[in-house]
Amino acid sequence: MNSYKTFDILDKKKCLRMQFKQAGNFITNKLKKELSANYIYHNIDHTTDVYYAAENLGRLEKISDADMKLLLTAAAYHDSGFLRFNNGHEEESCRIAADALPRFGYSEYDINLICGMIRATRVPQSPKTLLERILVDADLDYLGRDDFFEVGDKLFNELRLAGALGSKMDWNKMQLDFMESHSYFTKSAINLREAKKAANTAQIKAQLLTNHTTK
Repeated sequence: MNSYKTFDILDKKKCLRMQFKQAGNFITNKLKKELSANYIYHNIDHTTDVYYAAENLGRLEKISDADMKLLLTAAAYHDSGFLRFNNGHEEESCRIAADALPRFGYSEYDINLICGMIRATRVPQSPKTLLERILVDADLDYLGRDDFFEVGDKLFNELRLAGALGSKMDWNKMQLDFMESHSYFTKSAINLREAKKAANTAQIKAQLLTNHTTK
């Protein structure tokens, strides 16, 4: 049998085995019901945003249907650790996924791949596989979008509420440092987001310069 056909058959069997929608609904419902309202940024809206960004990048990168299901499962679970705590939430997200996903037909191999993607989102990011690169890029997709400042304000308010950040100028300095050190990993994300990310970075610089010169 042709090797490509063999992989197609294996992918179809994997897709049939995994209860993909049920697994997603399970964690989505938990996030909606149990996540603290203090997570102004790391909430169900962010998870949904990353999910659809990952789906878009996955299609552009032409991944298989089975890999798409693994990618989107990782996107759905990648910040579930915030249900318990924020420090080291990636590992907690992996523990939640490893506990929940077997009941939805995911194998140990599937879960290891999913946890690899989740762990790759930890800053500083160091993805090794294509699926990890896609999820990492999806997690920070907003850096190169028109709604960058709107989304960023949610993270600023979350950090300020937690006592981790002071003024808006401090926030802009932190954003600038991060933006200048950040790179997208997939060709698709670079093509889609890099130009707008550069424009957003320039706008932050302009704001900092304005604040400095008006003092």
